[in-house]
Amino acid sequence: QLQASGGGLVQPGGSLRLSCAASGSISSINAMGWFRQAPGNERELVAAITKWGSTNYADSVKGRFTISRDNAKNTVYLQMNSLKPEDTAVYYCSVKRYTIWDYWGQGTLVTVSS
Repeated sequence: QLQASGGGLVQPGGSLRLSCAASGSISSINAMGWFRQAPGNERELVAAITKWGSTNYADSVKGRFTISRDNAKNTVYLQMNSLKPEDTAVYYCSVKRYTIWDYWGQGTLVTVSS
């Protein structure tokens, strides 16, 4: 029900854009977001955006990543610039309808390496 795409291998300093489309079967979406999980680490929130356009970011990505959303298409994007090796992780999109993140995409791998 959530289809993510856009991951891959990129050199440090490079850019990638992730996309995630929610199927029409998911209704009443309040917020959409991106999480990531690196090996040995817990999953962490990278960025989120509400249906009204309010955003929040992890401190580690502020100024480098930008989250945006197309409400008509139920699609969320994550533009990642100035990528660092520590950004390497599996990135997951998710949606929140009420109080919890209750739908998850399959994950897309981002590898930042020279």
